[in-house]
Amino acid sequence: MTGLDRRPAAATDATLPRGPLAGFAAGSLGMGVWVTVPGLLLLYFLTDVLAVGPWLAGLALLLPKIADVLLHPWVGHRADVEQTRRGNRRRLLLLGCALPVAFAALFAVPGGLTGAPAAAWVAVFFIAGNLLFAAYQVPYLSTPADLRIGYHERTRLMAFRMVVLTLGILVSGLLAPLLTGGDAATRGGYQRMGVVLAVGMLVAMLVGVAGIARLRGSAPASTASGHGGWRALRTALRDRQFRWLVAAYLAMSTTTHLVLAGVPYYAEYELRAPGLTTVLVAAFVAPALLVTPAWLVVARRVGKQRALLGAQGAFAIGSLVLAVGRPAGLPVLVAAVAVLGFAFAGMQLLPFSMLPDVIRAASNSGSTGAGTYTGVWTATEATGAALGPYAYALCLTVGGFVASTAGESPVQPDAALTAVRYGFGLLPAVAMLAALLLQRRYTLDATARAAS
Repeated sequence: MTGLDRRPAAATDATLPRGPLAGFAAGSLGMGVWVTVPGLLLLYFLTDVLAVGPWLAGLALLLPKIADVLLHPWVGHRADVEQTRRGNRRRLLLLGCALPVAFAALFAVPGGLTGAPAAAWVAVFFIAGNLLFAAYQVPYLSTPADLRIGYHERTRLMAFRMVVLTLGILVSGLLAPLLTGGDAATRGGYQRMGVVLAVGMLVAMLVGVAGIARLRGSAPASTASGHGGWRALRTALRDRQFRWLVAAYLAMSTTTHLVLAGVPYYAEYELRAPGLTTVLVAAFVAPALLVTPAWLVVARRVGKQRALLGAQGAFAIGSLVLAVGRPAGLPVLVAAVAVLGFAFAGMQLLPFSMLPDVIRAASNSGSTGAGTYTGVWTATEATGAALGPYAYALCLTVGGFVASTAGESPVQPDAALTAVRYGFGLLPAVAMLAALLLQRRYTLDATARAAS
């Protein structure tokens, strides 16, 4: 944490102490499990363990996310109502702490279910989990906007969160494949994994609830006045800066979740070593533990917008290397995944610290509703989390990928192997270039930086 040292804030803004910051960040450990494990294993679980065709598997992951487009803004509305009536969003946070139950059930598919019935089971508990995740995530991410802190302090707050979130992503991303049984994964292994990680999620999320209470007590609340709820939703959707930031983040979220969903396939069918899944996950996630403080320094020197554009460009370049596949050599491919991880750290820290900048600018013009703004944001993130695996599933479908049950090893056609490689490399590069072009339309950063 040496790179997260305090800096003096503006006279009207608080500097947050490290103790409450660490408590707040702890909640991201549990969130990291939900963000990572379904994206990493659920598509593979459906196609290679439950014998669900790739098109149906992709649909089972996409349809539950469509509900999030409505659910997350509604949760944001409720979060603003709670903030207005009670002065905090604690009740929603506690409701969200039931998420581990849905997570465990997601992988506890009854032994007799395969194909479409198994896909339906997963879809139902995915919907329940997404709703509970929203109940926790929306008030959690509204915290920076609820506090009277400045441009750089908002980045510092989210840097603490990013380091702990990365730790949660890394630990769960490495443990989950091992707990399922590794190369010999079974239904029972997936069930065991779900229960073990659910316990860890619950502990971390409860610590996060307590940490948020301490953080809110360590800094003055925002003095902005205005409206929340559905009026704030309309305001958010009309906010030009918010729209461009959200559009760019949708492309980023889709791309990163596409890559995450493709890791097990790339390891097994392109690198011909399923055990390399954990290596690739580590190469993708671990750099963030080291480079998040560096992104914080870069953002302070050149601004969040320029730093984010650099991260997007680096991600696109690394993805193109992965499209080459085995001829590039394993060390080069692992290094390319590490470049993606370096960029991923910036794409997690910077947009999330820009969101409260947008909310603060909106509050200065007389409109608030941090929860509603955040609800739209998290709906966007959830949509990207669904579109990414679905896009990869479509690639597999076009290539003629053959689904199977645990223990089977069908011969895949050459077109399917090509789809595995290009879906993991070329498609993410194109999608990230689209994100970069959208991000260039965001122009609030210089104003927000000057006002801090």
